[in-house]
Amino acid sequence: MTIQEIKNRFGIIGGSSLLDRAIDIAKQVSPTDLTVLITGESGTGKEVFPQIIHALSARKHGQYIAVNCGAIPEGTIDSELFGHEKGSFTGAHEARKGYFEVANGGTIFLDEVAEMPIATQARLLRVLESGEFIKVGSSKVLKTDVRVVAATNVNIQQAIEKGKFREDLFYRLNTVPIVVPPLRERKQDIHLLFRKFAADFSSKYRMPTIKLDPSAEQILSNYYWQGNIRQLKNITEQISVIEKNRDITADIMIKYLPIHQTAQLPVLASTSTASNDFSERDILYKVLFDMKKEMMDLKKIVVDLIENDNQLNQDFPPENAQLIKKLFQDVGTPETAIQLGYNTSMPNMNSQNQIPVMEMVEETLSLHEIEEDMIKKALTKHKGKRKNAAKELGISERTLYRKINEYGIK
Repeated sequence: MTIQEIKNRFGIIGGSSLLDRAIDIAKQVSPTDLTVLITGESGTGKEVFPQIIHALSARKHGQYIAVNCGAIPEGTIDSELFGHEKGSFTGAHEARKGYFEVANGGTIFLDEVAEMPIATQARLLRVLESGEFIKVGSSKVLKTDVRVVAATNVNIQQAIEKGKFREDLFYRLNTVPIVVPPLRERKQDIHLLFRKFAADFSSKYRMPTIKLDPSAEQILSNYYWQGNIRQLKNITEQISVIEKNRDITADIMIKYLPIHQTAQLPVLASTSTASNDFSERDILYKVLFDMKKEMMDLKKIVVDLIENDNQLNQDFPPENAQLIKKLFQDVGTPETAIQLGYNTSMPNMNSQNQIPVMEMVEETLSLHEIEEDMIKKALTKHKGKRKNAAKELGISERTLYRKINEYGIK
């Protein structure tokens, strides 16, 4: 069976190379008993691929069962999948077969498999590895011969890192991966799908078919389509029912597209639940960048002095002298300056351009010392008010309290 014949049989519309690739993989894996994991965004049509795999396999005469793991409560999912014995829990008035027992010799499609509880994931792993399972409330091991096809719109790797999905189960399910492309990566298919949906709703509601002008087609193609095919179908139905004018312009189309989704510019996400470590890094980076800027300015001054044989003349910029003064003011007393790595004396300033001679002493300051000094300065500036000090430092009060205790600041 060719890819086009598969599309015709299962009502798949589109000529995208990414879509054709996904269909071709489903076709090739169908005769085997390999486990397949289908990934893709919500609304991309993942549910049609397990049907293709089952229909083209040797199991096509067996049972095909589709299970939405996200729609089954955690307390009953084990019973639904593996069955239970009479009296095994409240309400179990009789024994019941689970999907894995009913679908013996057939195919089970586990949709939203990432929503499955961890305990159930362990039982599923056993079925995949040995074909064995135990009913809820029983001690008898049963065997089943079932082909498993799973699907998810969740990033499995992130779920594994968060401890919400078993890594060994992922590798067992992901024997053959199929990636279903989002609608925005199938731009050439968007108008075809719109026309198909428009014709269907025209027949359903017995009204003329809506048509798009070129400007509306352009907007349709450039839209992000976060909800993919499901969203496109929904919007087509809305327009078909509501609009009296059957020729749809760009102005009409825009009214039905959520504005916040039309933007395609990259955005830096910011969250108020950032970790304390991230806030601490922010302090250190801020301190280091400020220090780097001041050092660069200081280097320029040193170059000026060298070029003028260490003599100040009329051309020496007054702002450089002011910068040196500022550096000493920021450091504080000479004793503090020495502690911070400066070896200097403070001569009298008898002219605007006269500056103190300063010798830099190489000394490596730890980031902890810099951080402690910044916290002390912030507390001094705000007269011990920790809330204001934390705000200026760009960290939470909780982090500031911890740092104060850590460094023994009073």
